[in-house]
Amino acid sequence: MADPITVLVPHAEGAELLDGVTAVVYDPDGDLPEEAAHAQVLVAPFLATSEAVALTEKMPELRLVQLLTAGAEAWVGKLPEGVALSDCRGAHGGATAEWVVAALLAVYRHLPRFVRAQDEARWDYHRTEELDGKRVLVVGAGDVAENTVRRLTPFGVETTLVGRTARDGVHGIDEVHDLLPDHDAAVVIVPLTDDTRGLVDARFLAAMPDDAVLVNAARGPVADTDALVAELGSGRIRAALDVTEPEPLPADHPLWTVPGLLLTPHVGGSVPGGMRRAYQVAAEQIAAFARGEEPPNLVRGAY
Repeated sequence: MADPITVLVPHAEGAELLDGVTAVVYDPDGDLPEEAAHAQVLVAPFLATSEAVALTEKMPELRLVQLLTAGAEAWVGKLPEGVALSDCRGAHGGATAEWVVAALLAVYRHLPRFVRAQDEARWDYHRTEELDGKRVLVVGAGDVAENTVRRLTPFGVETTLVGRTARDGVHGIDEVHDLLPDHDAAVVIVPLTDDTRGLVDARFLAAMPDDAVLVNAARGPVADTDALVAELGSGRIRAALDVTEPEPLPADHPLWTVPGLLLTPHVGGSVPGGMRRAYQVAAEQIAAFARGEEPPNLVRGAY
């Protein structure tokens, strides 16, 4: 019987969830353990930046990088030849969709305004809007999108899905500018790729009707920041952002002060059960690799 493969893991609690392998905990900010010399799998740090890619150069027998996030943009095209990449699709869809619903409710029920009034001990009674009856365009048709639609439906929301290509129940991305004017909100939950970088540009924003709400739970570069600042500055539309470009957002950035913006610091998937679910998905991918199979979440064209 062959020896179990060696997997470098950035969290001790994650190592306990990996069966049938030799899991070795490493410090992403320190020196790699001696087992790195013969490890075949690297579990990347959560929300890893491009700096983490350098870890692969110290692992001569590396054959798979397993992510703890669905976003793979920091790794695609940067891995050594022969090293596969698997993402964590399916782990964070529920939590991110929950953030989307929370953001829409906060915007429509004017919760940021009420919090500011509370800070000032001011009774700001007024009628708010409501989520019920809104038409929401969901740009993205994967796991997060499915979870978002499932959570919005009980609120009486009419949803329209947009994917990379048209299929049953999903419009193609080439239709997005025609669809935007007929929707009260646009929720963007696409992966960051060459095709989606700058997707939410001046034309996209201009196609949104007055008082519409943009929700970006994807990645910051999916939106053109300058175009977003200009459109929000006009007061014509509103937005809820969990991601920005750049990120973290500098203290003097204009996004902090534009009107109509609800901003959170990339916390959509940062919930107590998130890491456990991520390692459950990672364990499935690594187990497939150990059996000599392709991981189900293999990212095509990763190297």
